[in-house]
Amino acid sequence: MEAPLPGVRTHIPSFAPPRLRALRWLALGLAALALAGCSRGGPSGAEGRKVALSPCRLEGVASQALCGTYEVFEDRAAKAGRKIALRVVVVPALAAQSEPDPLVLLAGGPGQAASRVPQVLLALERIRRKRDIVLVDQRGTGGSNPLECEPHPLEEGLAARFDDSGAAEKLRKCREGWAADVRHYTTPNAMDDLDEVRAALGYDKINLWGVSYGTRAALVYMRQHPDRVRTAILDGVAPMSLYLPLNAPRDGQHALDALLAHCAKDAACAKAYPDLRPRTEGLLAKLAAEPARVHVPHPLTGVPEEFTLSRRAFLSELFSQLYSPEMASLVPLTLDRVARGEWAPFVALSVGQSEGAGHTVSHGLYYAVVCAEDAPFYDAAAVEREAKGTWFGPDMGLETLAICADWPKAALPAGYREPVVSDVPTLLLSGELDPVTPPAWAEDAKRTLSHSLHVVVPGVGHNTVGADCARTLMNDLLTRGSVEGLTPSCGTSLTRPPFFTSFAGPVP
Repeated sequence: MEAPLPGVRTHIPSFAPPRLRALRWLALGLAALALAGCSRGGPSGAEGRKVALSPCRLEGVASQALCGTYEVFEDRAAKAGRKIALRVVVVPALAAQSEPDPLVLLAGGPGQAASRVPQVLLALERIRRKRDIVLVDQRGTGGSNPLECEPHPLEEGLAARFDDSGAAEKLRKCREGWAADVRHYTTPNAMDDLDEVRAALGYDKINLWGVSYGTRAALVYMRQHPDRVRTAILDGVAPMSLYLPLNAPRDGQHALDALLAHCAKDAACAKAYPDLRPRTEGLLAKLAAEPARVHVPHPLTGVPEEFTLSRRAFLSELFSQLYSPEMASLVPLTLDRVARGEWAPFVALSVGQSEGAGHTVSHGLYYAVVCAEDAPFYDAAAVEREAKGTWFGPDMGLETLAICADWPKAALPAGYREPVVSDVPTLLLSGELDPVTPPAWAEDAKRTLSHSLHVVVPGVGHNTVGADCARTLMNDLLTRGSVEGLTPSCGTSLTRPPFFTSFAGPVP
């Protein structure tokens, strides 16, 4: 298997089951962004820049960046009333003579802030040699009037961590405290914000890199401002035909079925965990009849705790573990232990995910987007129909509908959910094992993108940037300004990571 970059997660989980505690890590729109090297020179559009930028340091990033704010009207149509100060970050190209068009990150979630990168990675090193990297926190995230709602702080105990009740009331209370009219926190408004920032920074054209939900944002920008996009990279593609979280149970089940089938065919995994599927089904039946009483030491403090774990909470955690093949390689082991009544490994894996994500997601922005752009287009019957026959069931969609029932109604452009038609050179990247934006969604988007190439990376989950071949394709697209001549395959030697057959790791 091709080795990922040191410290790089080969997944960028973004779409989340709408349970608030799960969003903390599931809505990580970006965990792999490289801003390596020392800052030299300035942004290519500095001559025409209308944004005051000053040297700054991003948390976890070694090289210096330039930071500032740009104000936009919250109500863009009225052009009056409250203003939002958007956080803007430019990481200058390393070359003294850089290319005029930067790479602009559109982070996932919805709710992830583009500027909140948890660690320095090497994914964009080649791109940054010649191009600025631009990070703009979408309205409602990060440093742009964030719609924060942290239902269960990481410091709380396991009982709160695994509580899956009262989400609608928690969101309602958070909403009452926001200095925001949530009707205006939609993707179309955010992409018009971005175009204002582009102009204010002095860039004539930009290259878009959308990740997960960020691919929807990129598509919307391509439709609203087609003349300003030189190229687009869509990684983990969410076309306008994908609805959050309506399609998640089916796509997640497909990924889980593939994992269990792979384990059954793998001699070492099948020997270590015989009859894993029926045993897990038996566990789910028990949890449906009665939630489990779990007694484990807290994975971080070692203090013994007791809490109740419902079937719904268990499946939400299991869903999240499918995003990364490296994480999923532990799933057979944890399922085997849980089926024996040993909950500590499963709890440790879940808590580790939350700790890794940290406080990075604006949960309110997730619902501001979903309640405006997704939930109005399906009902409970559709949720039940899409979830039928899956382990994950309709809970995700039904909870979203409950939360959105009293959410202030937003206005969308006419035909918003129509496919985006564009001739912008577009590279679509999909992970073979992605549980939320599997390759079929990229194929759906590709039908109306006349100059596009779709590449599936084998053995990879949600986001492909950890694969060197994907980074090469990204760089080649930006260099050429076209998909013509790009390699149509990627990582043919990549495979799913071997399953852990014990806590010592896979069989050597």
